[in-house]
Amino acid sequence: LTRRAALKNLTLGAGALLAVRMSHATTEAAKPAASGALPHVTVQDPIAIALAYHENAKTVDASKFANFKVGQNCGNCLQLAPNSADAWQPCKLFAGKLVNVDGWCKVYVKKP
Repeated sequence: LTRRAALKNLTLGAGALLAVRMSHATTEAAKPAASGALPHVTVQDPIAIALAYHENAKTVDASKFANFKVGQNCGNCLQLAPNSADAWQPCKLFAGKLVNVDGWCKVYVKKP
């Protein structure tokens, strides 16, 4: 084994190790966080804007949203995927984010 071949193999091995570690770090960062660590939906979120999401249903202007009725909120919506009694829970419409159970959006569907 020549010195040149040894250095070449060492360089290739170090590069491969670095690539594997970077790949692993990227994969770990892409994994979904535990439910408690998910971010909250904000009213500035593009999907929230499109769905007229409000963090508190009491702030909804019924004259602007004809389908809004008093008593409707994320807590009694079919779209909510409840996992606990937390004030912020996952919603099927906002993947990877949590909505306020007191919130409301125009895609509200009453639970049966």
